[in-house]
Amino acid sequence: MAHLYPVLLCGGSGTRLWPLSRKSFPKQFVTLGEGETLFQAAARRLSGPDVRPPVIVTNADFRFIVTEQLAEAGIPAGAVLIEPSARNTAPAILAAVQYLAARDPQALLLVMPSDQVVPDSAAFSEAVRAGLPAAEAGRIVTFGIRPTRPETGYGWLELAHAPEGAAPAPVPLRRFVEKPDAARAAALLADGHYLWNAGIFLFSVETALKAFEAHAPGMLAPVRQALDEAASDLDFLRLAPGPWQKAEDISIDYAIMERSDNLDVVPFAGDWSDLGDWASVMREGEADAANVVAHGPVTAIDCADSLLRSEAEGLELVGIGLKDMLVVAMPDAVLVADRSRSQEVKQAVTALKARGARQAEHFPRDHRPWGWFETLALGERFQVKRIVVHPGAALSLQSHYHRSEHWIVVSGTARVTIDGTPQLLTENQSVYIPLGAVHRMENPGKVPMVLIEVQTGTYLGEDDIIRYEDVYARGQGAKG
Repeated sequence: MAHLYPVLLCGGSGTRLWPLSRKSFPKQFVTLGEGETLFQAAARRLSGPDVRPPVIVTNADFRFIVTEQLAEAGIPAGAVLIEPSARNTAPAILAAVQYLAARDPQALLLVMPSDQVVPDSAAFSEAVRAGLPAAEAGRIVTFGIRPTRPETGYGWLELAHAPEGAAPAPVPLRRFVEKPDAARAAALLADGHYLWNAGIFLFSVETALKAFEAHAPGMLAPVRQALDEAASDLDFLRLAPGPWQKAEDISIDYAIMERSDNLDVVPFAGDWSDLGDWASVMREGEADAANVVAHGPVTAIDCADSLLRSEAEGLELVGIGLKDMLVVAMPDAVLVADRSRSQEVKQAVTALKARGARQAEHFPRDHRPWGWFETLALGERFQVKRIVVHPGAALSLQSHYHRSEHWIVVSGTARVTIDGTPQLLTENQSVYIPLGAVHRMENPGKVPMVLIEVQTGTYLGEDDIIRYEDVYARGQGAKG
């Protein structure tokens, strides 16, 4: 029996669900409802004796978030491939194919985005297994969602004939359809031969390599070289940047799928969403009698058909008389939009970037391999942060040119080393780090350690750091 490897594509710019999702922390890592993140749910979506741990393709900024969230969910990673730069989905998928070809030439790959909502994992697994015989026979299998509305935000798939019966079974694909306008979407919905394109693909290593040889042969050598010259970094495999940059920046749809004639579609009738905008988040939420979807500390008075969401600790969001509105409050940014214009949020992000606003791309919390921090107050010569360090984790051994620091432990235990002298601090104890002192902070305990850091000095930027030792092998100037 061939082994099945889920391949999770884990990049993204995070613009469509701004301000909750941003370039530094896109939607797949966010908990949009209760429980798991979208990435964690995707990583555990398939199970079975023939299913191997997932292969993750991501970038350097997300590598520790990926491993942290997998560890939280108790899911092992088969491999984490680090892209030196974003080159779209075709090179990313080819890297996974070539990586597995060297280790399991008979492998089957299920390539999935890591930011979709599929509540019924059992039904999804049934659809995948319905496509396995076709994939083993050399077909490229994609998955189509039975449409429930004339959606203009998705691409569509035209089938050779209408699906027969309720059970999932492969149907030959006639063609891909670009995102339609409203009138065209209504016609596709009424026709019965069209499904939404889920962007999920199932194929064998051999089939994928043949497809690239036939339709994108120029990509094979640079991606192969990027793998051959890849550097191991802790639990990651960093693809070589030089050859990687020579790979064409193109999606798998344009490079391979739209040029292939051996495609099948497995219809999937279960619930599915790519959460492409806040309107889709609202559709997935639990609404009250007035169709108001509320999340967090929210009070809705005489509101209807609206999404009200507060993600700011200690911030009460109150809506009065709102109709067809999207309101999302974060500690550093608030979105207020007409529900019909949810697709335009990315335009707001573009405008913020043009103004140089940090909120355009950066999340209030900065995630690091050892934990995270957030700024609570910032002034001219001072900054106050909350820092959370995972059990057993340690910051780098470092010093600063321009600032001194005061640390106050509020939860857990900290081992602090200053100029070679270690000491243990427990709750309500504090320590002073003079300017220029070589220091390190560690959490020797079994629970997260939380402290308040007060910085004072002439420059408080994250790049004011001299790093002497780092268990995470980061270079000079890397933050934290």
